[in-house]
Amino acid sequence: MKNSAYVFYTVLFSIAFISFFSSCKKINEGTTLGGGLIPAVDNITTFDTTLEVEAYNDLFTLTNDSVRLTGSEIHYLGNITNDPLFGTSAGTIFAQFKPSAYKFSFPFASLDSLIGLDSVVLVLNYNSTFGDSTVPQTVNVYEMDQSNDFRQDSSYLIRENNFTYSNMLGSGSYTPMFLNDSVYLFKDSAINQLRIRLNDAFGQRLLTYDSATAYGSDSLFNTAFKGFAITPGGSGNALIGINLSNSKLSIYYRYKHSGILDTTVTDFTFTPTCASANYLQRDYSGSQLAAYAGQTNPADLVFLQNTPGSYATIKIPGLKDFAKTNRIIHLAELDIQQVYDPSDETFAAPEYLYLDAYDSAKSYFRSIPYDVSTPDATTGSLILANPKFGFLGKLQTDAGGHSVTAWRFDISRYVQHLVNATETPYTLRLYTPFFARNYFKVSGTDYYYAPYINSTIAEGRVRVYGGLPNTNPERMRLRIVYSKL
Repeated sequence: MKNSAYVFYTVLFSIAFISFFSSCKKINEGTTLGGGLIPAVDNITTFDTTLEVEAYNDLFTLTNDSVRLTGSEIHYLGNITNDPLFGTSAGTIFAQFKPSAYKFSFPFASLDSLIGLDSVVLVLNYNSTFGDSTVPQTVNVYEMDQSNDFRQDSSYLIRENNFTYSNMLGSGSYTPMFLNDSVYLFKDSAINQLRIRLNDAFGQRLLTYDSATAYGSDSLFNTAFKGFAITPGGSGNALIGINLSNSKLSIYYRYKHSGILDTTVTDFTFTPTCASANYLQRDYSGSQLAAYAGQTNPADLVFLQNTPGSYATIKIPGLKDFAKTNRIIHLAELDIQQVYDPSDETFAAPEYLYLDAYDSAKSYFRSIPYDVSTPDATTGSLILANPKFGFLGKLQTDAGGHSVTAWRFDISRYVQHLVNATETPYTLRLYTPFFARNYFKVSGTDYYYAPYINSTIAEGRVRVYGGLPNTNPERMRLRIVYSKL
């Protein structure tokens, strides 16, 4: 999915996240309640001020979001048709399932000993649901056209669908809430399965291929069968996560073995030679986000959706003047709170938000200087510059008695360097990505890599307060506790 040049740092960054995510709850409580972590504000030696925030909504597009998935990552299938805040979503999966080795042959000695096909079933391993698990959905399975260039050694953009398909092999219906029920079938007892029976003609076709042609090698099998296009029907209000690595194509059949009738199953699995792709289509038409995206005036509401999704540009004009006076910064915390909507009961907020900075001089995004981890230039390990930097949301109750999520980003070290005139003021970006593409400064040199933020694409969206009106006590704002020198 990502270039090998920064995979090493990505793994290290992910490990480091675990150590400070676990401390976020205590730190957020401390900065809210005092907690002894910062000096008491007495307006004699220690002061408390609030800087207003300007927030602007925008959408990720192919020009600024080129996320690709590998086959080992969760792929998404289904339809979200009724999200008043974020519109609709549709997930389509393209995948191959193949014999485990070549030359491959079925256990029957010849076609003469084959009695017949019982069924052929595409078995998708269910992982999770994002949305309404009670609304039934349909799924259609097509054969991908042979003209497609569908390759295991390529990864595909989740925003693009360049594949064609025409031959329908089967369809089925399911309700997400029942997908974790146990399944008891011939030689197969499992849970978390979406099973779609395909037509018998396709199963018969697989049984009659031979090891001299289709089953002779991987390249020959690709010429006989390119793969599946697994598409959603028109109904539903959820996306389901599918783990291809635990999915399979099961072929049930009967044959004579030494004169004895045998009933068996052969599975084609998602092998290392299998290609995959996930197309996730967002449509914001008629949604509240559509009315806010791209506005040139600061917004009172901010919309954040996991990849492929949306983001907010954050400006804090008051920081420029605040940084002109010598001060000791005890706390500089960007406070963010969810705005409750009944649809939040169906579509959950993301667990992690992320904040980074746009370096206009170099035209790229970087981590928040001095507050977000950087790789050590000597060892390659990660140093947590500010373990209080807040990715993790915390549940709290709003004025209406609703459970909402709040995030608090501690950027105290960055603000201190602004005051010291050793850092440049940046425009910030707030979002909830699958992974973040950032530059990190190490010994004066910028290194580029992409740490994971959320564990999957697709799941998680939230509407939070913007910086307006400035009389709203729940608005997005930068709270600073400081002492004068």
